[in-house]
Order: sequence, then C-alpha cells, then structure tokens
Amino acid sequence: MTVVHHPRVAWEGARAFVNAADDNVYWWLGDMVGRSLGVTHQTRLSMTRVRLQREDAWPAETAAWRVRLEEMLDERPDLAPVVLQLVTETSRRLSR
Repeated sequence: MTVVHHPRVAWEGARAFVNAADDNVYWWLGDMVGRSLGVTHQTRLSMTRVRLQREDAWPAETAAWRVRLEEMLDERPDLAPVVLQLVTETSRRLSR
C-alpha cells in the first residue's frame, strides 16, 4: 500500500495550479478540475487566473490553494490519487 502525504500533494498541487492559471494549460486544467473536483474549485481556479494579473498575487494564491487542497484532502482522502494525477499531468503540460 502506498502512503500519500497530503501536505506534500497540497503543496505541489498549489504550485502547479497557480502556474497553470497563468498559462495556456489553464484551459485544460480548468476543465479537469471541474470534472474531478467540482465546479466550486473550477470557479476558484478562474478567480485565481484573474487575481494573477496583479504581480503581488502569486504568493497569496499559492498559499490559498495549498490550504484549500489540504483541507479537501483531509475531508476526502479518497481524492488524493485524483489530485496527484492532476498535479502530475499539469506539471508535464507546463514543461512543454
């Protein structure tokens, strides 16, 4: 059995999601977040994209996503593999 460290997944997810929100990967990720995590998180991702227009928004958005994802994983540990897959695929797409 594989142990998933939720704080680590949340941190990596926050970094990937915020980076993607300011990239063309956003369109793919937004759709996948909506399907996998729900429309609330999809809406939050779109709000992150708007807030990133301010240069000083990156640290706050990353912190907000870390907390958001960690709380979600605490409530729904069954979503850890889904979030991990989203993070992996998002990071791969950002690397192109």
